[in-house]
Amino acid sequence: MFKALAGICFLHLTTIFFLFWATIDDAWWFTENLYTDLWGKWVMENNDNVWVYMDIPTSYRKDYLQAVQAFAVLSCLFAVFSLCVFIFQLFTLGKGKRFTISGVVQLISCFCIMVALSVYTDHFHRGEKNGWYGWSYIMAWFGWLLTLFTGIMYIILRKRAD
Repeated sequence: MFKALAGICFLHLTTIFFLFWATIDDAWWFTENLYTDLWGKWVMENNDNVWVYMDIPTSYRKDYLQAVQAFAVLSCLFAVFSLCVFIFQLFTLGKGKRFTISGVVQLISCFCIMVALSVYTDHFHRGEKNGWYGWSYIMAWFGWLLTLFTGIMYIILRKRAD
């Protein structure tokens, strides 16, 4: 039983790591001389391999960008809160009870990162043909998949009587 709980906690911590990495790191969109994230952009100036930080392009709609930022941060917060609730329920729930509250909070985290990714995919870099999505964007999708999996797992999981 201890190995299963350690595995579940490790999976949840991996999920939190992916969500934080995707939200903080600077690789959501790449071109040959530019890369952006949710907070800024970096441009290579004068082809001398010096990257300069700049504000987000003004072509980005500010309301959509703020929605993506807010939902990405909320996803991280709900994932951490879900782990705390899971550990709390682990010691307070009776035998045979389900970890429903932690599962629902984890599914809310899943919903938040899904909204952030959907808005970003639909409203940014749509017409750009010379760029590609970066590893932070991909890690956000892995985080979404893991939050969905752990949320469903928590709802199904019962506290066994050993």
